[in-house]
Amino acid sequence: MPPLKLKKGSSKHSAYDLKDPNADHIERHTLACVVSNEAGVLARVIGLFSGRGYNIESLTVAEVDHEGHRSRITVVTTGTPAVITQIKAQLERMVPVYDVHDLTEEGASVERELALFKVKGTGNDRIEALRLAEIFRANVVDSTLESFIFEMTGHSEKIDAFAELMRPLGLVEQARTGIAALSRGNE
Repeated sequence: MPPLKLKKGSSKHSAYDLKDPNADHIERHTLACVVSNEAGVLARVIGLFSGRGYNIESLTVAEVDHEGHRSRITVVTTGTPAVITQIKAQLERMVPVYDVHDLTEEGASVERELALFKVKGTGNDRIEALRLAEIFRANVVDSTLESFIFEMTGHSEKIDAFAELMRPLGLVEQARTGIAALSRGNE
């Protein structure tokens, strides 16, 4: 009997975990685009996604070349392999886009997100919030007698876990930057 040919996202451990080999699977990709830093470019890039019903999970933009007037847009999106290929092709055809990299396909990359958390609490909740912040390596950037503001950098999963633990301790508000990513290595 020939061995099973498993698609990405399936498991060798149990027949119940096997996915239909004919079904398209959804993948998460991080795309980095270098664009002209001019009015309307971000709106055009976002319009490409919204006009075709593609979801943006994370979006960060900042100028990276002041003299060349270029910005970097990092977009995290999900879709079938065909949809991801179509998104990249359409981004590459846009006039103000200089370069598009699929960091997910190009190999190892480093992804980080910055988050701020406002936590209100007194007594033991306040002490527990400080203890958890130390474990997660979150920095206290503001403190009053009734609240803290913590700053944390890391993977989205780490930030989600910290937020979940802070909820019962008095998490009032959070602000997140979205994912910034760079490919590893010499290129």
